[in-house]
Amino acid sequence: MFFFGRVVISFSFFFFLGRKYTCSRLAHGSVFLKRCFVFCLVEQLVDEILKLNEDPKIHGLVLDLPIGALSGRVINSVTPEKDVDGITDVNLGRLIRGDLSECFVPPAASAVLQLLDQADVLTVGKKVLIIGATGSLEAALQALLKKKGMITISSQWLSKNLKELVRAKLILKPEGILAEWIKTGSTIVTYDQITKLLQWLELNMSISLLFEINTVESSSRWITNQQRKRWDVRALKLQPLSPVPSDIEISRAQTPKAIEVLAKEIGLLAGEIESFGRNKAKVKLSLLERLKEHPDGKYVLVAGITPTPLGEGKSTVTVGLVQALGAHLGINSFACVRQPSQGPTFGVKGGAAGGGYAQVIPMEEFNLHLTGDIHAITAANNLLAAAIDARILHEATQSDKALYNRLVPTINGVRQFSPIQLARLKRLRVDKSDPSTLTPGEVSNFVRLDIDPSTITWQRVVDTNDRFLRKITIGQSSTEKGFIREAQFDIAVASEIMAILALTDGLADMNKRLGNIVVANNRKGQPVTAEDLGVSGALAVLMKDAIKPTLMQTLEGTPVFVHAGPFANIAHGNSSVLADKMALKLVGEQGFVVTEAGFGADIGMEKFFNIKCRASGLYPNVVVLVATIRALKMHGGGPNVTAGKPLTKEYTEENLKLVADGCSNLQKQIQIAHLFGMPVIVAINVFKSDTEAEIDLVCQIAKHSGAYDAVSCNHWAAGGRGTVQLAEAVERAANEKSTLSFLYDLKLPIVEKIRTIAQKVYGAKDIELSPEAQSKVDLYVKQGFGDLPICMAKTHLSLSHQPERKGVPTGFILPIRDVRASIGAGFIYPLVGTMSTMPGLPTRPCFYDIDLDSDTEQITGLF
Repeated sequence: MFFFGRVVISFSFFFFLGRKYTCSRLAHGSVFLKRCFVFCLVEQLVDEILKLNEDPKIHGLVLDLPIGALSGRVINSVTPEKDVDGITDVNLGRLIRGDLSECFVPPAASAVLQLLDQADVLTVGKKVLIIGATGSLEAALQALLKKKGMITISSQWLSKNLKELVRAKLILKPEGILAEWIKTGSTIVTYDQITKLLQWLELNMSISLLFEINTVESSSRWITNQQRKRWDVRALKLQPLSPVPSDIEISRAQTPKAIEVLAKEIGLLAGEIESFGRNKAKVKLSLLERLKEHPDGKYVLVAGITPTPLGEGKSTVTVGLVQALGAHLGINSFACVRQPSQGPTFGVKGGAAGGGYAQVIPMEEFNLHLTGDIHAITAANNLLAAAIDARILHEATQSDKALYNRLVPTINGVRQFSPIQLARLKRLRVDKSDPSTLTPGEVSNFVRLDIDPSTITWQRVVDTNDRFLRKITIGQSSTEKGFIREAQFDIAVASEIMAILALTDGLADMNKRLGNIVVANNRKGQPVTAEDLGVSGALAVLMKDAIKPTLMQTLEGTPVFVHAGPFANIAHGNSSVLADKMALKLVGEQGFVVTEAGFGADIGMEKFFNIKCRASGLYPNVVVLVATIRALKMHGGGPNVTAGKPLTKEYTEENLKLVADGCSNLQKQIQIAHLFGMPVIVAINVFKSDTEAEIDLVCQIAKHSGAYDAVSCNHWAAGGRGTVQLAEAVERAANEKSTLSFLYDLKLPIVEKIRTIAQKVYGAKDIELSPEAQSKVDLYVKQGFGDLPICMAKTHLSLSHQPERKGVPTGFILPIRDVRASIGAGFIYPLVGTMSTMPGLPTRPCFYDIDLDSDTEQITGLF
């Protein structure tokens, strides 16, 4: 291979590894690289190559190394997309296979072919003997000459039959081939001719320029890949069975694509994912920077009517819809769903991967632990809780001087404030950085948060339904010196840190939000934050991986982001802003992102618009409202539906009156969506006991009530094929013009915002605040939090605060028992009635059916 030591590149880089380099700018943004050789260990070399593979500014990488250093491991550590030397196994394999549009041809081989072309000897059927070429050059020459229709034979210098091979062949002749060996009429190409060609190449198109051509081609391919286009996603085939097997049996029967394969299909770069095993991967936030100039796709929100305790299948519809869009209509589509809590997984409702033939797979991994995000939230939450009680104890048992000496210790003769302590001093308006210069009064203000224990709102959390943790007593050990107080546990997904994860738009924003968490008030009525406690940086460290959405796939191989998991009845109930933003960029302008809001439209959808859309700046194009005949019959006066008990005949036999009466709840939920200016498509999640007459009646009433369309969906039994009609309706509706209208102005008083939601969404006559709730409202206004949106904590089983009231209750007074503030997340949340933030286990929880086969290690009983 010939290298002339000069590289001039107009709009992309290629990088020669193995030499130190300096860069000097040339005209038009070109780069001139000057190098001197250095030796390094193989491990260092591979590490450097891997770093360059991930650098989007470098489009070509050449290994200018001694032959001994070019091991297979080193060569193949170069990503094929940047292998402009064409020597990796992947590129050579593509060349040999004839896929010239997908590979890079080694520049030296290209130069030889140009020589032969100039000599006018490239004749179909001619025999060519290649002497002395090895490795990638030999393979490339053979492949290129065969593509020209020539017959190639290779030989090395020590070959015993070299003389015989030389006869009657076209020869790339080096010195050492005797003239008498050559048969009359053979074409001879000598090194003199090669040298002349190379001189010509240096003047016109040197091998360096061939490198550049490959690099330009690499850059061009990269640019093409960044452009919005239809994905080349290989759909996984479904073979639905009847009767439909259990969810876990269906999930286990399908073999998912390797997550790296799916990532590549949807346009993710290798350096943008962090694999967690074969089936899931974290996606780095750098994706948003790379795609920031790209247009967003269409945005679809899946909500529902007021559900039964069994749930009405919003997750199943979400998954079925993206399977239909992606696997059957060929449209780029992404589902964005929440990570399930282990509370319902082992409690009543079960998992949240969807169901039947519309699932996220593998469903065991989806429902159990996933990538540990909820555990990270639990750790961060409880670290903050521990910091509160520890600070109260230390302040109560130490003098100002002792506290100061421990908070700002002298280490190796140096005493200095940490960055978070300097930030606290700034908030205290103390403009000093030398610990020795603070006055006694400044020291006292600095070291004493003076937390009022009666105002602590921050609770410990655990991701288990445990009713006996709803009220506990802490500090009973003698080592806590009598500092005993009542506290409680919430379920982990109710943590404000979960809400922050779902609403943040990046690491800097998350860090700021974590610092803004208000955990209590001091004795002067001023808020005490996580940053005051000095713990916000540590919280961010615990959350640094959890902030990245997790990539998984559906049963039919379409992509899914799983991220965040706040409950909708005690938090805002939506998946993350970051997942939605990433997905919208990846699908492109004509693609679709489908996300789900928890529980009924009055709960999750209202919070989606008033909280999530305000935080993200993203507005949906259409709302899909999920209904079931079962839930409509319940709202029409049917018997109570109870988890674990068989349905009565009213639900298993046709009953048009119950359906018609229950459609009042459907009509109310359509009306709520219209309050926000959104077109609504009603999706009827079909069960095997539903009749055509019942389904037709619901479709008719829905359309008469203002729905854009109403369709039945059979994704549970048929996968995406059973939801194609819904997908087509969504595609039509998304192209209609819609404008989001928020329900209230943030400048309204807190009480008026609560009243607006109660009256316009729930249908209440009015609200009634307890004295405690009113005093909290007054305090939050005084502290400057009055302009935040409202996140109602209310039962999801009724439009009212009373779970037993079905249909569309009216004339009720909505009781506000308490009001709390999630300042880091950015909302005020009133607690309605007896709403609890820690669920309990039923008489027969799901865990009775869940087990592990000790021989196969397979999980049974999950649903």
